[in-house]
Order: sequence, then C-alpha cells, then structure tokens
Amino acid sequence: MGGAAAVELASRIFAESTLEIFESNTSRSEEDVLKQVQKAYSFANKKILEHVTQNPHHKGMGCTAELLAFSDQGFVLGHIGDSRTYRLRNGQLQQLTHDHTLVQQQVDEGLISSDRAKNHPLRNVILRAVGLDKELALDLIRGKIISGDLFLLCSDGLTAMVPDNQIQEILCSDIDINWKLDKLIETAKAAGGDDNVTVVMSAII
Repeated sequence: MGGAAAVELASRIFAESTLEIFESNTSRSEEDVLKQVQKAYSFANKKILEHVTQNPHHKGMGCTAELLAFSDQGFVLGHIGDSRTYRLRNGQLQQLTHDHTLVQQQVDEGLISSDRAKNHPLRNVILRAVGLDKELALDLIRGKIISGDLFLLCSDGLTAMVPDNQIQEILCSDIDINWKLDKLIETAKAAGGDDNVTVVMSAII
C-alpha cells in the first residue's frame, strides 16, 4: 500500500508466510489447497498485526495480496486489495478479481461511471488489505485450467497506466513470456510510471 508505514515489510511478511504454509503441506486436492490459501492470508495478517503491536511506529502497515495456487482440479485464487489477477484464454483477457477500493464501490453502487473512476482523486483509497484488521475479508476464486491459459498477477502500478486492451495485445504477442513481462513493465513506465509496477505470470502448458 503506497504511503503506508513499512509497506515493503508487510509484503515480505506475506510472501514468507505463504512459503511457510505451502512448504508444510504438499497435498494438491482442491479443498486442501483452498485451506492453504486461506491459512496463508490469516497467518500473514496475524504476523503483521503482531509486528505493529511490537513496533507502534509502523502502525498502518499492510499490503494488497494476490495468491494463485494450483490443485489437481484447477486453480484457487486469493485476492485482497487493488492488485489484480487476469487470465488470458483463447486470446481473450478476463479480469478474475474485483478491486477493493472506495471508487470501485461507488461504481458498483451506481454513484459514478467506470470512465470517471479511472481518474477519480480517491481511486487509490483501499478498503481491504492484509494487516489492517483482525477480521480479514478475503475473496476466494476457484476455476478450471486448460492448456494455453496464461495468468497475470499485477499491482495497480500496471493497471492504472496500461488499459486492459493494451495488456491483452501484449499478452497475445507470439513472443517469449519473459519478453511479455518486460514489455508490460516498460509500457507502464512509458505511460508515466506513477507507482511501483509488479508483474508475475504463470503459463499452463
């Protein structure tokens, strides 16, 4: 979360917590993977809150988080905040997650239009994040996978700068996946690069 205390530490705690949870359980059943995803968020949330209790000057620290895990049946996706996960399938890009922001809430309630939301002065106000509250409101999404699927996990540093149709065009390029990663980041920077740009991709062979 840009502007909050010790944000890089919160993100690291989430990553380390996820690794710890998944390393201790190798089951690939959908229900077990779902439980691992939930446990990773809960564990990270608890650790961040404990850190803030011990370090009051870090009050307000937290992070948005995307966690994509694969089971024997398909994928399980955990989502909280305004980072996003997309899936490219048969040349069509689909946003799998829903932004947890004040502006998106206003769009959902019909108070403002989607076009106005793109440049709204409060578009960076996040309603949910890991490490802010004891009760974690987590979105869990499940689905099937097919050969050729391409998953994109990214921060709003990409999506605020590059429209979805341009992201789709880059992902559809007949070029190496590492080039696609670099191209997305370069495009976001060229468009202004107002925020950190994080991009992770996973291809189903």
